[in-house]
Amino acid sequence: MVDWSHELAVVWLAVLVFAATALVTAAIYAAVTALAVDEGRQDAFKRVSPGMLPPLGLVFGLVVGFLAAQVWSDADRAQQAVHREASSLRAVDLLADRFPGAPERRMHALVRRHIEDAVHIEWPEMARQRATLTVIPRPLGSGLQLALSLQPTNDGQTLAQREMVAPLENASTRAGSGSSSASPA
Repeated sequence: MVDWSHELAVVWLAVLVFAATALVTAAIYAAVTALAVDEGRQDAFKRVSPGMLPPLGLVFGLVVGFLAAQVWSDADRAQQAVHREASSLRAVDLLADRFPGAPERRMHALVRRHIEDAVHIEWPEMARQRATLTVIPRPLGSGLQLALSLQPTNDGQTLAQREMVAPLENASTRAGSGSSSASPA
């Protein structure tokens, strides 16, 4: 119903909130003015108003503060998750260079495919709150299978293979916790 508001820039969202607040305030003012038709009601409204505004302002400030703290916390956790996954994928991309030829090209293609799926499929679905859970996104699952099937020919490749599996598992567990990469590898 209000999905369009989720796509607004922060500035426009603030303008929207202030405009809605001003509209509600104007409606309340109009209602109070319409009800205060005689001297007795005007005195009653004048006595209630000073006593109600400070507590209402305090409650409003607390609600806004708690909501803002939660949003900042959620945004910080999301940012950390994105950085962790990007770091893991970068490590896999760098370590794939230790296996020149077809394995290297295949691993680079799988990492690229996972990133494209995340940007073009997962993130828009999460923004629309339509993301579904998958065990492991297919490109990461295929990358993990590829890393485990590599036949190292020297100690450097053995170490690279071992070090490639951990970041793939790290990226897979993050991605599997709330993504929907259901596309083929």
